[in-house]
Amino acid sequence: MGFVEADILTRVIAPEGASLEKHVAEAVLAMGFNAADKKRIDELAEKAREGVLNPDERVEAESYERVGHFISLLKSKARRSLASA
Repeated sequence: MGFVEADILTRVIAPEGASLEKHVAEAVLAMGFNAADKKRIDELAEKAREGVLNPDERVEAESYERVGHFISLLKSKARRSLASA
């Protein structure tokens, strides 16, 4: 995700706000990568450290990174919402 995309998502999600209802915030905090995805992320990270990612793997790794960033923004908002409840 480029800087512009990340900046736009941050403004849209407004993670510093606390506007989620409790049940929504709890559901958001339960989100995450499953075991197979975590394993794949680790494999791609290792290949990236070794400098042997092929172009398709680079796109896949960047996609995981974007999704992870999005989930992080949502979870930040969820934690703030629960803290203010």
